[in-house]
Amino acid sequence: MDVSLVAAHGCRGLSTSLTLLREVARTRANLSAPISTTCFTARRSFSLNSSAFPGESSTTDVNVTQTATNSAENGYPEYHRLLPCTSFNAPPRVEHLVVLEGGPVMEYISKSLDLPPMYVADLIHFGAVYYALVCPQPPPTASSEEIRLFKKFTQPSFLIGRKSIKGKTLREAQKTFRITHIDEFVEVGTYLRVYVHPKRFPRCYEIDWKSRIIAVTDSYVVLDKPAGTSVGGTTNNIEETCVTFATRALGLTSPLWTTHQIDNCTEGCVILARTKEYCSIFHRKIREKKVMKLYLALAAVPLPKGIMTHYMRPINLAPRLVSRDCIDGWNLCQLEVLECREVSWPDADIEAKYSIEDCGWPSKKKAFECKINLLTGRTHQIRAQLADYGAPLVGDSIYMPAAVAEMANPGLNPFGKCKKEYTSEEDKENAVAEWIALHGKEPAVAIGLQAYEISWDSGKHIYNAGTPWWRQEQL
Repeated sequence: MDVSLVAAHGCRGLSTSLTLLREVARTRANLSAPISTTCFTARRSFSLNSSAFPGESSTTDVNVTQTATNSAENGYPEYHRLLPCTSFNAPPRVEHLVVLEGGPVMEYISKSLDLPPMYVADLIHFGAVYYALVCPQPPPTASSEEIRLFKKFTQPSFLIGRKSIKGKTLREAQKTFRITHIDEFVEVGTYLRVYVHPKRFPRCYEIDWKSRIIAVTDSYVVLDKPAGTSVGGTTNNIEETCVTFATRALGLTSPLWTTHQIDNCTEGCVILARTKEYCSIFHRKIREKKVMKLYLALAAVPLPKGIMTHYMRPINLAPRLVSRDCIDGWNLCQLEVLECREVSWPDADIEAKYSIEDCGWPSKKKAFECKINLLTGRTHQIRAQLADYGAPLVGDSIYMPAAVAEMANPGLNPFGKCKKEYTSEEDKENAVAEWIALHGKEPAVAIGLQAYEISWDSGKHIYNAGTPWWRQEQL
C-alpha cells in the first residue's frame, strides 16, 4: 500500500490491523523498551513550543490555535522564506508534533509552530518535513506530558478508528516518510517531524554550474563537484544539491540521479545518471569494483608510497575511528599512495576564500600533495587514515585537531600507534570518549581533498577534474 496516498486522501475505506493492536498493547505494558529508532534518538529532543508536546502538563488536549506561540518571544528569528539563502546555518531546531486536528499539513504546521505558511511550504519543498502514521515512542528524556500523549495516541481504543493502518505492524506504522505536497491531509494521531532550520548550502548560489560540467552523454553527466556542496542532499535539504543545480544548468526536463557520494567538503569528479536504469547499472559497477577513483590529497606531512591499511569502527557517526590492528567486526580500509610531492601551503587569500580553518597545525610553510588510489570506499576513509598516520589533510577541522593533540601527547588515541594498555573495559571506553571529544566540527567549505579522476570498464571511460582549489593562486 502506498502510504503517501493514504495520508493524502484521508485514509478512507481501510480497517485496523489486529497485529498492530496486539503489538501496541504489549508496547504500552513496557514503555521503557524502545520500539523504533526511526524517529527518536537520544540526540533529538521534543520541542516545548509545539502543539503536540506543550511544556506544561495538561489533563486535556488544547486547540491548535491556542498553542501557537510567537517565535520572537521564544528566542527564534522572525521567519519569512528560505530564499534567498543565508550565508550561515542557524542552530538546529527540530519540532515533533502529534496531529490533534486533521487537515492540510501546511496549515496545521503553520498554526502549531506559528510559522508563515510560505515558510512551511518552503520546508516541504526542501524535504524538511516527515510524517509517520503512528507516533514513535518518546526518548528517555521525554516529559510526563509527552509520554501521556504517546499513550493516548497508541491506545488500541484509539487505533481501532485509524483506518490508515490496516495490515501494518507497529514498526511499519511508525516508519517515517517525507511530506511532498503542501496540501497533503494529515489525520488525528499522525506524527510530524519538522526541521525548522534545515542545513543550508550557500555555495550552491555562488557557483557557475555550467563551467563545472565535465561531460554529458545520453546515460550520464560528469560533474566537477565544488567543495562546500552536497551531491544528493541531506536529511532536511534535497533542494540545494549538485543534482538539482546541475539539472537546471543543463536545462534537463528530468532530474539527474545520484550514483555515488563524496563528502560535502571534498571537490572533484561525480557521476550523475540521467535515468534510473543507468543509476542501477553504475551502482552495479561500483559493487563489482569496476570503478576506479583516484584522489589528490593535500597532507600536512609527507606520506610514503605504498598501501596503507586500517580497520574502521562500524558506527555511522563522525569522527570515524580507525585502528592499524585488526579488530573483530571493524571494516577493512585500504588505500595506495602512488605519488607524494612537496608543494606550498595555500596562501592566506586562498584559505580565506575556501574557509580553511587553522586547526592548530604548528607549521604552514609547506604541504604535500599525494596521489591516492582508493581501494576501499569507506566514509571519511582518506581523512581518517591519513590523520591516524599523523598526516591530516589541510583544513580538516574534524581530524586535524585530534592529530595535533596526539602529536603533543602520544597515547591519547586508544587505537593509535602509541596506544596505552587499559586495566578495564570501562577505562578504555572512557579513553575512546575522550579521544572522540578531541575531534572538531565539520569543515565549513573545503579540505585538501579532490576526487581528481574516475574511470570504469578498464579505462574505457575516464574523466578528470580541474585544478584543485589549493593551486588556484598559480593560475
